[in-house]
Amino acid sequence: MHSRIEPFPENAPQWAGLGGMARREALIASVRRQEPNVLLLDSGDIWQGTPYFNFFQGELEYKLMSRMQYDASTFGNHDFDNGLAGLQKQLPNAGFPFLVANYNFSGTPLAGRFQPYKVFEKAGARIGVFGLGIELKGLVADKNFGTTQYLDPVAVAKAQVQQLRQNEHCDLVICLSHLGYKYEGEKIDDRKLAAQVGGIDLILGGHTHTFMPAPEPITGPNGHVTLINQVGWSGINLGRIDYELRRGARPMRATSALVLPVGATC
Repeated sequence: MHSRIEPFPENAPQWAGLGGMARREALIASVRRQEPNVLLLDSGDIWQGTPYFNFFQGELEYKLMSRMQYDASTFGNHDFDNGLAGLQKQLPNAGFPFLVANYNFSGTPLAGRFQPYKVFEKAGARIGVFGLGIELKGLVADKNFGTTQYLDPVAVAKAQVQQLRQNEHCDLVICLSHLGYKYEGEKIDDRKLAAQVGGIDLILGGHTHTFMPAPEPITGPNGHVTLINQVGWSGINLGRIDYELRRGARPMRATSALVLPVGATC
């Protein structure tokens, strides 16, 4: 979201007239009128980018997302821009859970505040959602994340998939990732994660502000196909992926994928 409460100005050099929370809410409401089983998810960096964040310190963003009935989010690096205490202060305004599996907040003000995953039930199917954050060192001032420990996202993701598949009996597994879509070299990204971790059905990405006109399939271990999707930044688009939900159906396949611009017609 990057604190994009209002649309980009009509005279902006890029994304003119796109985005805005009111338009997003109207678009989400229209989808919910069409479909009874909807999960509304976010992949982090809710904060930072407009004066609304500077003035209200994240309160407005959380309240508006709660009004839109988001089901879950994870953390991006900019969600630490007010430090751990600033994040803790705004959590009561978030009527949705933050899921993050690879940050250890032990010994910080946020210890025990977050779960690695959540299981949702829709139309009889069990959908497991877990979150992964990017390494904060070098992106965020040390004082803003304190003694938060970053855990290897590949090892963590493998453990989460095992937990969700075997113990929670999930039919669909979704990862909310703020790792980024693609990097040169060995730095972990969504594509490498999908190639190394079998059992994730869908990775909803953030951080790199990548616009993907359609999800990208990646074949991982044991031939499992993971879809990766990311639809830009700052709330200019709403990504929609439809699945036919059937309990016990494996693998569960996406039936359609759309990019819905958040524009004046919403």
